[in-house]
Amino acid sequence: MIQPASGLRSRVSTFSRNAFKLGLFGLNLSSGRSATKVPERWSGNWDDNLKAAQLADEAGMDFHLPVARWKGYGGATNFEGAGFESTAWACGLLAATKKITIFATVHAPLVHPVFAAKQFVTADQISHGRFGLNLVCGWNADEFEMFGLDQRGHAERYAHGAEWISAVKRMWTEAEPFDFDGEYFQLKDVEAEPKPFGGTRPIIMNAGTSPRGQEFAVTHADMLFRNWRSLEENRADNAATLAAAAASGRDIGIYTSGYAICRPTRQEALDYEHYVVDENGDWDAIDHMLELSAGGKVIPMDSNHEMFVQRRRRIAVGHGGCPILGTPDECAAGLLQLHEAGFAGFAFSFVNYLTEFPYFRDEVLPRLERLGLRRPA
Repeated sequence: MIQPASGLRSRVSTFSRNAFKLGLFGLNLSSGRSATKVPERWSGNWDDNLKAAQLADEAGMDFHLPVARWKGYGGATNFEGAGFESTAWACGLLAATKKITIFATVHAPLVHPVFAAKQFVTADQISHGRFGLNLVCGWNADEFEMFGLDQRGHAERYAHGAEWISAVKRMWTEAEPFDFDGEYFQLKDVEAEPKPFGGTRPIIMNAGTSPRGQEFAVTHADMLFRNWRSLEENRADNAATLAAAAASGRDIGIYTSGYAICRPTRQEALDYEHYVVDENGDWDAIDHMLELSAGGKVIPMDSNHEMFVQRRRRIAVGHGGCPILGTPDECAAGLLQLHEAGFAGFAFSFVNYLTEFPYFRDEVLPRLERLGLRRPA
């Protein structure tokens, strides 16, 4: 996978033996990734996080990916309004697991790089090299306002992020004190010990979706986290990104996100989706999310616009991501299609991770092993 231009070697080629990586997404937040009012929705409390993380670790899952959230989306549930700060959360789970890689999701504009580099090395040393960084260069304007900050312009966010991660990488690698003189950071006589564990560096993920964002990810990260659109669109996007990376002498793994509803019959899975979405969707929270994603503009509901209605429904159950829904055979086939479309892995959620993951583990993971996508835990 991607090798840095200089400094420590990334662990991305060694963190998992599986051809198609799987991770649980959003454990650290109340309701997880499902904007629904069902009573069994994810609690997000620490004890449940710990149990789910250990279940996934024992099952041979590859990673946990949290969401950095500072403010809820409102609605009846204040969707994702309660949540753990992701670096401290990662430290706790890394100390309580054995093999799984655990990411922290960090907003670069909100954390100074000297502080961040030390945090990340602490997590990495705790886990003997199982820490990963999901770097975010911008986010919801109303959350940044809590910090008294305005969002930078789109291109400037990535210029700032490039300096930020360059400074962090230097702190991970340079043995002697150094100065860093950039447009956004002027750092003097910087010292940073210890270094990341084992002479390698943490895996870096970025979710840039625009052309500028994807350029940033290909340049600075090991994993590009891409929004789900459709198999056809994502297959073309993935091929173009992989070709661009190869042309610059780099290799990047592309990931996407979604949700899983796996049941013994397809009708049971569809019935549960209907219950979560149509009977219990937290529509006020969902519409606020859509408004934020549109830059504060109210998006009119158009019942004749099929794609918009579908997106709104998918937010209710899985934050708008790719649905993996049906029987174990259908879920395994859906993941195979993602792999064949050029994705290296999938980060997904359940309405309730503790009650639903064991069935997925027992029924879907063995099917993926038989398909050659994964090895036995």
